[in-house]
Amino acid sequence: MQKFRSHCESSHICKIMWSHQSVLVFQTQNWHSMARTCPITNNSVSIWFSNTELSYVNQGEAALREALGILQQQNGWQTETYQGKGELVLSTVLPRLGKVFRMETVLDVPVDQLYYELFEKLEQMPEWNPTLSRVKILQRIGKDTLLTHEITAQHPGNLIGQRDFVSVRHCWKKETTVYLVGTATHSEFMPMQKGQVRAESGLSCIVLQPLEGDQRHTRFTWLLCMDLKGWIPKSIINRLVPQSQADFIRYLRQHLSTTAHP
Repeated sequence: MQKFRSHCESSHICKIMWSHQSVLVFQTQNWHSMARTCPITNNSVSIWFSNTELSYVNQGEAALREALGILQQQNGWQTETYQGKGELVLSTVLPRLGKVFRMETVLDVPVDQLYYELFEKLEQMPEWNPTLSRVKILQRIGKDTLLTHEITAQHPGNLIGQRDFVSVRHCWKKETTVYLVGTATHSEFMPMQKGQVRAESGLSCIVLQPLEGDQRHTRFTWLLCMDLKGWIPKSIINRLVPQSQADFIRYLRQHLSTTAHP
């Protein structure tokens, strides 16, 4: 459902109207026609967001627009790795973000199951992904936006060391395709932790599309760039990020192979 904002100059509360006869069009060109429509109903629903909550929604939607622009770029990508199960990782360098990695693969489960695991069951992710020690939803803003805190696991010999992230996560569904985007943010709910390095996700966008001709399988595309902070050379980060994507897919495959569809 589309949010239409009533801007409040002097109030700390802004009203968001969910109008079921309205459409917002994102200005993109080739990757998809970006239009959101609402189910037909005789009533409209009013939801009140604070200025802070509204800023998180705006950050999530801005990250989505940026990701859509990157996804439509056809040129400038170079191959980083190609794994045995078909995980292809490409990269490009962009002015604001720096090096952006793009993983593409196919998973043997439908889109709705992946959406459920990667968004609705987000806090349970450390149960199957050993690179994480904790994922906490700090705040839910409406149905499609989350404020989250993640802590990576500490392993002996880990070159990076433990990091934590505070992120805005936003979900958007277009017909049969699901977009899960994330970007770094700041929150009074989770200030910097003593003795812990606060890393930042410049942009993360997972795109889940049913495989053409077989909706039991999903084409999985993942854009990722991050700043791990600390004294880690960029050359090491640029080797570790695509490996972390490959590891994530490996753990996800293992988890899905033992998980029944909800």
